[in-house]
Amino acid sequence: MVINMKFIEGGICAAKGFKASGTYCGIKKPNIDNYDENIKHKNDICLFACDTICNAAAVYTQNKVKGAPILVTKANLEKSGNKAIAVIANSKNANTCNADGVDKANEMCALVAKEMGIPQEQVIVASTGVIGQILPIEPIRNAVPTLVKDLDYGKNLEAATAIMTTDTVKKEYAVEFEIDGKICHLGGMAKGSGMIHPNMATTLNFITTDCAISSEYLQNALNDIVKVTYNCLSIDGDTSTNDMVSIMASGLAGNDEINSENEYYTIFKDALYEVMANLTRMLAKDGEGASKLLECICKGAKDKDTAIIVAKSVICSSLFKAAMFGEDANWGRVLCAIGYADAEFDIDKVDVDLRSDNGTITVCKDGAGVAFSEDKAADILSCDEIYIDINLNQGEESATAWGCDLTYDYVKINGDYRT
Repeated sequence: MVINMKFIEGGICAAKGFKASGTYCGIKKPNIDNYDENIKHKNDICLFACDTICNAAAVYTQNKVKGAPILVTKANLEKSGNKAIAVIANSKNANTCNADGVDKANEMCALVAKEMGIPQEQVIVASTGVIGQILPIEPIRNAVPTLVKDLDYGKNLEAATAIMTTDTVKKEYAVEFEIDGKICHLGGMAKGSGMIHPNMATTLNFITTDCAISSEYLQNALNDIVKVTYNCLSIDGDTSTNDMVSIMASGLAGNDEINSENEYYTIFKDALYEVMANLTRMLAKDGEGASKLLECICKGAKDKDTAIIVAKSVICSSLFKAAMFGEDANWGRVLCAIGYADAEFDIDKVDVDLRSDNGTITVCKDGAGVAFSEDKAADILSCDEIYIDINLNQGEESATAWGCDLTYDYVKINGDYRT
């Protein structure tokens, strides 16, 4: 951890050179009688851009079905040599499984490029929302000139709200840190509430920094930190078709460019972890219908992968998630999930504690249950943030996974999500 790192406001606009905007363009009209165009609605499209060309990197969903914006962004970054200036993103429609999807994603990039006077391949595009519905392009055509005109260094909130779907709160985080005497900033925004069970990325996540770092090491850092943050998140076991994390580095902090695994690269990765881990935690806490954040910490593993697999196995268990909603200390469901984790370890050495702001109880020692007070357990599980501490007692590595409880409201939200 960087000792002098501190939280700051600003989200994607915290880093030097980055400005944003957002607006409501009417991609999907509200399903209400007597619809009034003059009513102020939540932003459904945003743009953010940098004053200079940025080094860029991204990771994408591993779902075989990929949204058109994923295909276009990947092609653009390959064509530009991993350079980018702007990002356009919309909610309400995923632009996925549509015959004209790639054409429309390309047009979104072209619209921004023309309005800003930049190469089309230096535009990243992202979409989120309903899968399999045609994306109406006319509202986007009408919105782009306004988005470009309204770009401002303090409008991170306009962008953060534009990418929300079933999210109940915006998700932003930024930090300030120092590299070789230069003050650097790194911030991000995320969206996601359901359909979250990532593999290489999750939901829509955008990160910006003014630290100077090469595209190669930006990609390496992103790959490493995704593995221990977003890839350790699960809400419902469904991997989205549009998951993407992109990062842009302007270099405007003025430090010498990081292009090797030196001490400054380590500092940069620490800052990236701080932002991505906090965004991951926000995503977990705002899971669809969730009433509790679940955070599973597995330590004492022989290697990092084992710790990740075990922690995530517990977080992904529907039975355990349901027990946490019911505030039932059914620790057997924890052991069951640990037991089917695809990793090698001795279950007879495993200890498990349940913890919250109301205290801690040990529920399992050396792979077997121990006596505990049900009243104390119920009090601990009544909090809205629950920690599951697992010690494999077989090594020095640890990992954390994040999720939420499984509630009645999750079914209500997803029962009629499309209509």
